[in-house]
Amino acid sequence: EGHIVTNHHVVEGADTIWVTFSDGTLREAKVLGTDPYSDLAVLLVEDLPPGAVPLELGDSDTLQVGQRVIAIGNPFGLQGTMTVGVVSALGRVLPTVTTATGGSFSNPEIIQTDAAINPGNSGGPLLDSQGRVVGVNTAIRTTTGGNMGVGFAVPINTVKRIVPRLISEGTYHYPYLGIVSDNRFTLAQLASVLDLPVNYGVLVSSVEPGTPADRAGLRGGTQNVRALGTTIRVGGDIIIAIDGHRVEDFNDLIAYLVRETEVGQVVTLTILRDGKQMEVQVRLGERPR
Repeated sequence: EGHIVTNHHVVEGADTIWVTFSDGTLREAKVLGTDPYSDLAVLLVEDLPPGAVPLELGDSDTLQVGQRVIAIGNPFGLQGTMTVGVVSALGRVLPTVTTATGGSFSNPEIIQTDAAINPGNSGGPLLDSQGRVVGVNTAIRTTTGGNMGVGFAVPINTVKRIVPRLISEGTYHYPYLGIVSDNRFTLAQLASVLDLPVNYGVLVSSVEPGTPADRAGLRGGTQNVRALGTTIRVGGDIIIAIDGHRVEDFNDLIAYLVRETEVGQVVTLTILRDGKQMEVQVRLGERPR
């Protein structure tokens, strides 16, 4: 149908977009929708060249660490470059958007790979050994500006969830709680030094006014303490489960919200407050933009 998936940061701010196909054919494309949170975008080419066929999509939930993957892209303008590596890790989290009000959001469930990814690979496919797309190459971690063996890709199952909305609506609506949590440390790291009742979950540092969490009565921290060489806000609720799903840490909570919930849905949070377990129902809002 002429839909092409790439990265949001590849097309952001572009006035005109041209797509070069493998046979050298050029076609102009228009942007149907973008999502800065997942760093995904969908283009439309209305006049596909003869012989253009879509790649088969895989299932990123079946990926395993150590599995071979192949990255294809145009690093430094070198068109059609293929590099090979393995899945180095699963479930990484990348920071994405900081809003005008100072809120920051993350992109969860990211694939890490040592297949060489460089500037110009962004938006290209990450394939399994059967040629199925398992991710969209999106970022690297580097101190030199080039590949250092740490590349990242958005999993294809995230693409499958978000792209249909980008095609139909031009945007994706993310569920939103409205809490702030200091995710520099997990509760497993903080439990003993802060004498917390559990070693898993999300310690709520603060609750944004007027948000779903605020309306549901969630409580943020009440005092600052020094621990692990820094200042940490304590005394707030600890979220230990959502809809019966145990929450290990803040990234786990975000991944569940993105993967399993929608704007307007009512979720049940299991929290610890003053040492007592209780359940709180929250109707999710939409992330601010």
